[in-house]
Amino acid sequence: MTVYRFSGRTMQGAMEKGTIEAGSKQLAIKKLRDKGINPRQVEESKSLLHKDLTIGNAMKNEDFVIYCRQFATLIRAGISIVEATHILSEQTSSKGLKKALNGVEEDLRSGIAFSDAATKFPKIFPVLFVNMMKAGEATGNLDDTLDRMAFSYEKSFKLKKKIQSTMAYPIVLLILILFVSAFMLIWLVPKFTANFASFGAELPAITLMVLALSDALKNFWWIFLFGGIVVIGVFLYLYKNNTKLNFYIHYALLKMPIFGKVLQKSAIARMTRTLATLFSSSVPILNALAIVEKIIGDPVIEDVVKQSKSSLEKGSSLAEPLVQSWVFPPLVTQMVSIGEQTGSLDYMLEKIAEFYEDDVDRTVDSLKALIEPIMILLLAVVVGFIMAAVMLPMFSLYEQM
Repeated sequence: MTVYRFSGRTMQGAMEKGTIEAGSKQLAIKKLRDKGINPRQVEESKSLLHKDLTIGNAMKNEDFVIYCRQFATLIRAGISIVEATHILSEQTSSKGLKKALNGVEEDLRSGIAFSDAATKFPKIFPVLFVNMMKAGEATGNLDDTLDRMAFSYEKSFKLKKKIQSTMAYPIVLLILILFVSAFMLIWLVPKFTANFASFGAELPAITLMVLALSDALKNFWWIFLFGGIVVIGVFLYLYKNNTKLNFYIHYALLKMPIFGKVLQKSAIARMTRTLATLFSSSVPILNALAIVEKIIGDPVIEDVVKQSKSSLEKGSSLAEPLVQSWVFPPLVTQMVSIGEQTGSLDYMLEKIAEFYEDDVDRTVDSLKALIEPIMILLLAVVVGFIMAAVMLPMFSLYEQM
């Protein structure tokens, strides 16, 4: 809901100023007139006090899946879309969804279609949801459409969460290794420096290297910290604003050994699952590809989707650009080609999605079992290297004695 500042005259002729909440400027004017105020000026409030400040996602993925399921159940039970929206807005625990549904309900009561009302809340209702709802409104199969969406989001979110947790584990352990190494170099190694100086003997190369690194970290830690923050900041800025860099980073990620295959299969599963959901809801193929292009989140695959869309517009097949791209294995291209020829593209896409979702599940479970011992071994090697650099001169001293 948006907050509007207004000024106008009451029925008694008195001037009145204030704020009012409404889904749109027209609805705000209507509300004021219903209250007996003839508005002269209505403008959206720019005050931070009237802005919805959100950190991260406006709504959890789980909440959205539950909402789709409940919405489908209410529609199937014969409850009108307006009443269903009102009921769900009253019982949801998500503040973002509650505000959005209140705005949608207001628009519905004024005669606006649900899909049009939902477009005003892009942070809550994704492009896929809005277009699926539009198709459901056109065909009259809203309950089936909502069920398919809930199932699609459920699968996608589950897969995404599993991959994120698998990728997060080595990253967390790597950060831990860096902190342990920094602690040893800054606080532990300097304690032995004075002893090494009194030896009068030539120190091993490994010890000299560790001592130099320790001195650099101890005396110039602020340069390393500041430099790290600047590098990360510049990288994130370029990643968001430079399309070429974004493309090459995703390209490199997909080409990575082991993890690249997981990301590739996950992206294929997400793409085919979305397309299958859209096709089964009677969304035109070109519109479906345009939607996938917006939400796929991987510029490498997005580029292939663009080519497929262009191929269809020229009268060629959907499978042709997929065959020419290294991203899509023969299994995908062959099944898509068969689906086009037999008129069962939605079924084939769903089977591809299921295959790769299961494949990613198995691969991720195997990776989890392998990552832990590898990272523990890496920690042991790093700590062992530093300890060896410290202990070798001491062993030399004992031999001389």
